[in-house]
Amino acid sequence: MSFAVLVIDVQSGLFDPEPRPFEADVVVKNINRVTAAARLVGKPVIFIQHEKAGTVLESGADGWKLQANLEIGDTDHYVRKTTPDSFQGTDLQQLLADYGVESLIVCGYASEFCVDTTVRRAAALGFSVHIVKDAHTTHDKEHMEAARIREHHNKTLCNIRSFGPEIRTVSSDGISFS
Repeated sequence: MSFAVLVIDVQSGLFDPEPRPFEADVVVKNINRVTAAARLVGKPVIFIQHEKAGTVLESGADGWKLQANLEIGDTDHYVRKTTPDSFQGTDLQQLLADYGVESLIVCGYASEFCVDTTVRRAAALGFSVHIVKDAHTTHDKEHMEAARIREHHNKTLCNIRSFGPEIRTVSSDGISFS
């Protein structure tokens, strides 16, 4: 089965200002572990960047750029999006088809928005999904701490069976591309 790694919205404007997302540095380190392993075996790594004019995430602005500690490879791909769904209005689905990808490994920000939405859409499109349970994050919210939000999504998304393809969680040190 052919895999690709999606790294969603790990951008300076979301990761660097205080307060930072839950375990921001650990999450970036874990993403780097996953993307390095993918590159070693020639699997596509795709960085997805959210953009919104007139905000810190305006295309080209410093806040829109990928977080400085992310390791970027020469063969990596970039997708720009304007909604929580990494597929809507983007060329992501075509890029995955070009590589014959059947399964996605998903990391990034924010667990309850762009990660959740992209995972559900991917499954609806027929992709099996591996959520890297220690490589996605969010900020604390008024109703719940970020650690609990991530835990909730790790436990609930993998229980969705109605799309057909499997959604499961895996730790960053448990990723296997063989």
